[in-house]
This record gives sequence, structure tokens and C-alpha cells, in this order.
Amino acid sequence: MNKADVVEFFSRLAADNPHPETELESGNPYQLLVAVVLSAQATDVGVNKATRTLFEQVHTPEQLVQLGEEKLKEHIKTIGLFNTKAKNVIALSEQLIADHGGEVPADRDELEKLPGVGRKTANVVMNVAFGAETFAVDTHIFRVGNRTGLARGKTPLTVELKLEKAVPQPFRLHAHHWLILHGRYVCKARTPECWRCVVADLCAFKPKTPAPKSRPA
Repeated sequence: MNKADVVEFFSRLAADNPHPETELESGNPYQLLVAVVLSAQATDVGVNKATRTLFEQVHTPEQLVQLGEEKLKEHIKTIGLFNTKAKNVIALSEQLIADHGGEVPADRDELEKLPGVGRKTANVVMNVAFGAETFAVDTHIFRVGNRTGLARGKTPLTVELKLEKAVPQPFRLHAHHWLILHGRYVCKARTPECWRCVVADLCAFKPKTPAPKSRPA
């Protein structure tokens, strides 16, 4: 995809969704960090359902440590891998208190030092909480980057670095959300809905999926 096509690609996504946002619910950077850690191998809908009552009680790492691991598990037991995630969330909360005065650091390297926080999670927090122009490559963005030809790569890091080079202003801040939402709702894994895709003609995916035939009345 050439530079002009990339500009057109994001121009259309922006026109279709001018104010994209994360679908994870949170009230501050700490709650966001917890939600993103919990969202690994889980849906945002499932995480939101589990964290609504939790976040009514817990706004800071100090409050979560006071709540304790067992009570945290009760809140998040509907989320996959909840035992491991509970340990990580307690541990990262303790580390935030010890190393950062209970505040979430606006630094990707420091975020990645926290238990359960990888590059993707750190990128999400940097982008959503602190307005950094980061590209958090999850399965949706990895698929869209490769399928469309926007950023091809065999690993999430390769796709991230290619997006870093390819995406121009003024699209860099929201590119992550446009791509993830496009992958989640239009450019789906099994059957991309090409018939309603606003960038279909710019996409390198050749076997375009036709619109489903309506059933006779």
C-alpha cells in the first residue's frame, strides 16, 4: 500500500468513526491498566462485566492490595486465566506502590517491568491514558495489517514497527483503535465482511467476501 493509499485508508476509517475509543471501561489510568491486563485472551465485554463492581470499590493500587487476592478472584472468576491474572494484578499493584508512589508511570519501559504487562498492554495504556502515539498490535490489528497489506509481518512486533513507519499524521493517535475496531466488527477472522468495508478497494485481500444472499420470504 503506497503513501497515498494509506492516507485514504485512514481518512475513510476516520470519517466512518471520528472519535474511536477503547471498549474497556475504566475511570483512571490504574483501572485501565488492570482492565487491559485482565483482557488478555478475554473479550472486552466479559472484562467490563467483571470489573464494574470491582471498580466501584477499587480506584487505586492501595485499595486493591487491601481487597486481597481471594476477593479479587471472586470479582474476576468469569474471566479466563483468572487465577494467574489475580496474582499479576496484586503483584503489579504492590510494585506500583513500591516503585511509583501508587501512580501508573507514563513510560512504556517502566510499564513493561510490571507483572503481567507486556508490550501490547503497555502500548494500550500509553495511548489511552497518556495520549502517546503507540500501536498496540493484538490479533485483530495483526490480521488487518497483514490482510490489507497495510503492515505485513510474521510477528506482532514487526507489524507494530511497520505501522510506526507507515501511519502519517493526523492519524497516528487513533490508528490503533480504528484498526482494532475494524478488525473486530468488519474485517473478521473467519469471514471478513468486505461488502460493507469502507476500504475494500484499497485492500490487498483478493477473494473479497460477497454480501450474504437474502432469504426468500
